Amino acid sequence: SAASSQTVSPESVAVPASPVAFVYVSNFPGGTTNVITAYTAAANGQLTLVPGSPFKDNVNSMAVNGKYLFGANRLGVYVAAFLIQSNGALKWTTSTDVAQHNPSGCVFAGDIILDHTGADIYYAGTAGSQCDSTIYQSFKVDKSDGFLQFLGNTPVSFLFNTPLSFSGNNVYAYGSDCINFQGNYLDTFATYKRESTGLLVATSIDAPLPAPPHSGDIYCRTLTAADPTNHFAMVLQPIDTSTSSQDGPEQLATYTIASSGALSTASTHQNMPSTAVEPIMTLNMAPSGKLLALGGGNGLQIFTYNGASPIKPYKQLLSGVDIENAYWDNANHLYALSQNGHKLYVFTVTTTSTSQAPGSPHNIVGPQNLIVQPK
Repeated sequence: SAASSQTVSPESVAVPASPVAFVYVSNFPGGTTNVITAYTAAANGQLTLVPGSPFKDNVNSMAVNGKYLFGANRLGVYVAAFLIQSNGALKWTTSTDVAQHNPSGCVFAGDIILDHTGADIYYAGTAGSQCDSTIYQSFKVDKSDGFLQFLGNTPVSFLFNTPLSFSGNNVYAYGSDCINFQGNYLDTFATYKRESTGLLVATSIDAPLPAPPHSGDIYCRTLTAADPTNHFAMVLQPIDTSTSSQDGPEQLATYTIASSGALSTASTHQNMPSTAVEPIMTLNMAPSGKLLALGGGNGLQIFTYNGASPIKPYKQLLSGVDIENAYWDNANHLYALSQNGHKLYVFTVTTTSTSQAPGSPHNIVGPQNLIVQPK
């Protein structure tokens, strides 16, 4: 069975009358292709397999907009659209060839992200003469069948700044990575603006950096996660430039986004909390903007978030297990995926309490990626 709590066949499991979310995991059960394992989440966070799950399609990264689930094909050519049915089941409607719009000819599976309205999709295409860079491809979602209408590409950005995080006002998107390339750390922070047409364009807005903890250090910017009120959190890694090595734990800064898109911060190396689960692999903001989930090679950690105020450590929920993906629903549940542990964890997390949901963790063979559709 795909879930440790299941003892009967999925078809005989009654779907909760009013699930709070649908949860989808792309996973590799063996053979040659991925599948999508689907669950409904009850009000207490307990998961039930959706009838017909797993759904066959060879996708990795996923995104949802309430009506459709979009899956990026593992071969890097297509983005498939699935109609999300009332019980959470998936019905394929169409696939869009996204590789044809990538002039570099580099074909690798990329991240997909939707704007907050779910009207537009952005696909992280691999580009550059050595396929070592990124372009973001913009598409308009056809509401009738989920087909993607191409809008345009951003300029090539050397190396990678994925995944993107959209600001609360849906106008700006931020991405960064801190990549050890040929022995050097490179800070690839980039800001993009979403035009009224949905097209994503590169801007020259930069995020000012706090002074590093030691002379000769730099802060290397990595993951970002925005709140609903035009702030975002960002992971900063101190780097010793003389040795091109990490010089202390990763820390969390917070930024304020002006209406012009300009960024400011009151974060300093003294008031930024250190992380305990590095290397950091995922950063995700709760819909309330009050909680921040951080997943990494050594577990899952929660911080409290309050706009421009310093971020505060709250609770380490897991340690000694890798967490590559973490997503929230609108009912205070946090879903966290461990690829090496082959498990999907579910927690109920508020600003005053944390607990693991009934039946968690759930066993999944070969998990790759996770997405949550709140109800």
